[in-house]
Amino acid sequence: MDRFTGFSLFREFLKKYFWGEEMSGLPWLSAIEIARLVGRKEISPVEVVKTFISRIEEVNPKLGAIVTLAADEAIAAAQEEESSLHRGEISGPLNGVPLLIKDNVFTRGLRTTFGSLLYENYVPAEDAVLVERLKAAGAIVFGKTNLPEFGLVPVTDNLVFGPTVNPWNLSKTCGGSSGGSAAALAAGLGPIATGNDAGGSIRLPASLCGVYGLKPTFGLIPRYPRLPGLETIFHEGPLTRTVADAALMLTIMAGPDERDRHTVPLPGTDFLQSLRASVKNLRIAYSPDLGHVLVDREVATVIGRAASVFSELGAFVEEVKLEISDLLRDLRVMTTLEIITANEERLAEWKTKAHPLNLPLFSMVEKYAARDLVKVQFRREELWDKMHRLFAKYDLLLTPTSPVPAFDAGEGRIAGPDQINGRLVRRLSWLGFTLPFNFTGQPAASVPCGFTKEGLPVGLQIIGRRFADQTVLNASAAFEEARPWRDYKPSL
Repeated sequence: MDRFTGFSLFREFLKKYFWGEEMSGLPWLSAIEIARLVGRKEISPVEVVKTFISRIEEVNPKLGAIVTLAADEAIAAAQEEESSLHRGEISGPLNGVPLLIKDNVFTRGLRTTFGSLLYENYVPAEDAVLVERLKAAGAIVFGKTNLPEFGLVPVTDNLVFGPTVNPWNLSKTCGGSSGGSAAALAAGLGPIATGNDAGGSIRLPASLCGVYGLKPTFGLIPRYPRLPGLETIFHEGPLTRTVADAALMLTIMAGPDERDRHTVPLPGTDFLQSLRASVKNLRIAYSPDLGHVLVDREVATVIGRAASVFSELGAFVEEVKLEISDLLRDLRVMTTLEIITANEERLAEWKTKAHPLNLPLFSMVEKYAARDLVKVQFRREELWDKMHRLFAKYDLLLTPTSPVPAFDAGEGRIAGPDQINGRLVRRLSWLGFTLPFNFTGQPAASVPCGFTKEGLPVGLQIIGRRFADQTVLNASAAFEEARPWRDYKPSL
């Protein structure tokens, strides 16, 4: 009797006592667990994909996280993988695992809008390198996730699909720009997803939605093809619900490709095989504010407790005083000059179709000159000198990921809170902890570390030396083991 279609006793047990008749527990399994069950023929790839599609159809209308659902294509791919398993062909490490792709990553034959009306009907002719690699490992692309237009602001809303909200509180923002990916994972709409990060776009939504997000060392994952702009601060990376899944995704996605001149050779590491949940004897710096970021009191309390966990785990943790410059103007200069220039041939059309939050770009571009862009590079050198000195003494740096929990969704009108602890702040000041490490290219992860009294997630940021991605993953795994988070699920 065929093990897929014959319903083994083991699968019947799982369906009755764990998943229930509608396999309700399946969406909360990790990618590694799903691939293991598929590889053992204890569950069918088709069943897996259909289960996630059913959950998306039920839950996604509340969230707006997934904007293009490739149901037919995913089922066909799952059927092909099932046939391969029947033939005894070796399965990949992600065999049968549904994969969500951020909607600014090229997917062959699947609409990719970049959240912009300029690309509303664009269908790429090729996959991004990271998509090629994930598919080759057996992953099944079954949907694209929402983002703000061109990923330019840290809240997820656009004029093509509308906003994405937070699964923990549907009146709150999910952050951005990888907000669709983070919200989807938090809601059990997929086990793994891709994101990208030019100022905090993986880490901020991971923090606000209570999932794990990793911005790897710059150049570790190829970024080809992609739209021009923000070339030297743009990182691809994974969003997951477990550290091990992120380590596996990074192992698959990382490695040089000549089509991206910024890619770097791998250090010869299998990040999953080398994963060790330990920080023993590491020297860890902890900065609660980087010298200038105002932090919500509740968030500060949660982060302080989280930092102390590393002392309990055998690390030497020391609070340090850092004076990191506010880099928001530098980001604004780069974003304005590079994005406007990248779209100058369609600028008149874009002005009539741009999201309201991006309209200021068209007037701001007249205020900046070449010298402003050069000064950004000078300040990046100053920042690197400070980080180089710090990491000559310490193995890791801990900070809050976001200084605030999820704030009210603003229907596309706001990109951040205007007050923290009753004090006025700039709307984008909440990027203060994440942005510096795009400029330095260092690996940085957001780890779920607790909740506010309102039940909103808080994220701890773990930053490592360049190319010390394994150390960041190991520290993340140690925290995950000490303070598990995967059993916390939003009620929706």
